[in-house]
Amino acid sequence: MTDPSEISDDLLRRAAEGDDSALADLLSPHETRLRRMVKMRLNRNIQRRVDPADIVQEAFIEASKRIADYAKSPEMPFYLWLRHITGQKLIDAHRRHLGAQKRDAGMEISLYRGSMPMATSASLAIQLLGGMTSPSRAAVRAETQLRVQEALNSLSDVDREVLALRHFEQLTNSEVAEVLEIDKSTASTRYLRALKRMKETLSEIPGFME
Repeated sequence: MTDPSEISDDLLRRAAEGDDSALADLLSPHETRLRRMVKMRLNRNIQRRVDPADIVQEAFIEASKRIADYAKSPEMPFYLWLRHITGQKLIDAHRRHLGAQKRDAGMEISLYRGSMPMATSASLAIQLLGGMTSPSRAAVRAETQLRVQEALNSLSDVDREVLALRHFEQLTNSEVAEVLEIDKSTASTRYLRALKRMKETLSEIPGFME
């Protein structure tokens, strides 16, 4: 959750001047987190064809070309800047593999300076199941996942996105507010409301909260 004030001025300067070692020191700490973000938002129809690691590497290449401009005027926290570039590469991957006609713009969330594929209820359900339950039978797991998806679908697009950003991407409330271009109090209220609703719904699913 790095912001410009936490980045060494010297490291950023050296990276902007073409120091590959300094650039690697800036980018590498965020690689795992960005891969997780891409995996959660990657269209299910192309998940077998597109490796999240490749999209992150494309984003890092783009970031290396734009780091000098960022260093001159860091208008957003460094991680959010990287995330923004990665989101652009994710949109590009969807366009390449799905085509303009098949890509559903309705499945994108409006963000600061652009858009990004939304975290779907299916991907979020998989994340929740992986961390909170491990049914022994595939049929039970499938049924549980369906109920979790239904619970997530009961949330508005924005509330579901706030939940994804805070709970799964682990952005701060301030970062969520900046990403979605809403004020901090609204971001906080939406997160608490979504979290409360999910907890109430999931507590009714046998074995889920164990």
